[in-house]
Amino acid sequence: MSVRITHYFFLFVLPIFCCCQKAPKNTVTCTIGDYSNQYFTIEPNDSSPHRAFNIFCKKVNVFGVLLYATPTVSDNKLLHAANVMAQYLDNDEDGIANNQLVVKNMVDRNACIVMGEKQKELKKFFRSNPPADISAQDLYGEETVLVNGSNGQFDASLEEVLHLITGVGYANAYPTVWGEQAGSAVANAMDKARGGRFTSIPSSYPSSSWYHYDDKTCEYNCMVTEYVYWAITSNLGAQNFGSRCNEIANEWKLCTPTQLQSGDPDIHSLITDSIYGLPTILPDGKYR
Repeated sequence: MSVRITHYFFLFVLPIFCCCQKAPKNTVTCTIGDYSNQYFTIEPNDSSPHRAFNIFCKKVNVFGVLLYATPTVSDNKLLHAANVMAQYLDNDEDGIANNQLVVKNMVDRNACIVMGEKQKELKKFFRSNPPADISAQDLYGEETVLVNGSNGQFDASLEEVLHLITGVGYANAYPTVWGEQAGSAVANAMDKARGGRFTSIPSSYPSSSWYHYDDKTCEYNCMVTEYVYWAITSNLGAQNFGSRCNEIANEWKLCTPTQLQSGDPDIHSLITDSIYGLPTILPDGKYR
């Protein structure tokens, strides 16, 4: 099933001010603010691809990938998530995605971010059985932090947006390398990081391992998604603030770029191989 319920899953257009109008039947409406300094336009969601999307009143388009939001999600948090996605995909910020093949795979599979302020808001969306050809990743306004690390808080958009990019874009563009199945290069690296190939959560991980994900609802492919997230964000310095390293140590031990490079050379080699166009600079939500 391609709909991702994970959460354990053109540019330079002029901004506008409007109220959502002409919405399809049963679609909620909302007022959209004016963000004159943004590269993206928040548009009314007046063309839902499926009734499940009727709970969203606004959306943003980033290289053909849509981010949807409910009325309770503030415009600035929706735009922040859009900017984070743009910076991940176009890390040198020249207006062209670094890896067009990855973007194509995301667009072809209808990859999208779905945002509610709280988790309960999206229950109706997932219960409505979105079409199997849609790959949706959830993100919540309450966990979206406009400045990563402020007040000791991690910006979840750095995680959830990346999940969509790697789990849909990279995994399908390069299945033997980034595929989320046993035997791919990234899965082999993860098996080493976990101390073995575990198709389910073990009762305990080997003491020599450094990746200890323990969510029993997370299957093998999900484990790969999470592993890639930890590796990329650690390499970009996203996890190294305040007491964050201690807080995540029960799940991930290599929270700094130096620790990652020395402790997990396999994944470090993969994520820094320029052929894949993965980010080298951490998004700050201010796409330029």
